[in-house]
Amino acid sequence: MKSEVNNITHAMTVDVEDYFQVSAFENIIDREKWDALPHRVEKNTRRLLKLFDDYGYKATFFTLGWVAERNPSLIRDIVENGHELASHGYGHMRATEQSREEFRQDVERSKKMLEDMSGQEVIGYRAPSFSINDSNRWVFDELAEMGFKYSSSTYPVKHDLYGVPHWPRFPYKLENGLTEIPMTTLKLGSRTMPMSGGGYFRLYPYFVSRFLFNKFVQDEKSPAIFYMHPWEIDPDQPRQQGISAKTAFRHYLNLSRHEKRFKRLLADFQWGRMDKAFGIVA
Repeated sequence: MKSEVNNITHAMTVDVEDYFQVSAFENIIDREKWDALPHRVEKNTRRLLKLFDDYGYKATFFTLGWVAERNPSLIRDIVENGHELASHGYGHMRATEQSREEFRQDVERSKKMLEDMSGQEVIGYRAPSFSINDSNRWVFDELAEMGFKYSSSTYPVKHDLYGVPHWPRFPYKLENGLTEIPMTTLKLGSRTMPMSGGGYFRLYPYFVSRFLFNKFVQDEKSPAIFYMHPWEIDPDQPRQQGISAKTAFRHYLNLSRHEKRFKRLLADFQWGRMDKAFGIVA
């Protein structure tokens, strides 16, 4: 049964990247060797497509151009099933590690590829690892010039790898016309709680995640965002050697429990595409 306080359709989003492409592994796995590694992203993404179909939901798939290039039939199936196709860049390079020209080339390549494959305009973008902060606000101007209508690339929390805790917590429109939709957080007293999914969803017991979403709806009366990666429902993925204990904990924590928890989330709340949930018009 859906939560009684929840008559709002929240945004369900998937960052379509393979297990070896996460930023935490960038110094361990040479990107030149990506093609030689076992690819699991198509199978895992199709499992998510089946889950969304079972529950009657549509979602937004922020997809790497690198993945799309190697799995064109997956891209077609995402679109043909009524989901939103959005960009996650081409090669999962953090925007904070790119020059302005490198960023533009990477994202333009991805946008054109996704549009050519889908036959639809791609209006949404999410930066790898939420890598927009005070050092590269120019990213927003580049996105607007490329024709994007919205970005969901900032997380207003304090984190050692990302986060802009002093930035807005709710969607806002920039002067260039682009709308930034930050990842969802909840204010509990003086604390700002991250609650948009990813590693936090695997870390929290499910009842905590459910409480945070219910509390957000009660307090804000607005849609929230959930995000995940296809590899998070894949506990059998190859294990990486030579990574720190912190990285191993963050990446592998509760992978075997994620799908069961995720099904509960799908049952407890109403979900839809990012553009529809936030009223973004192409």
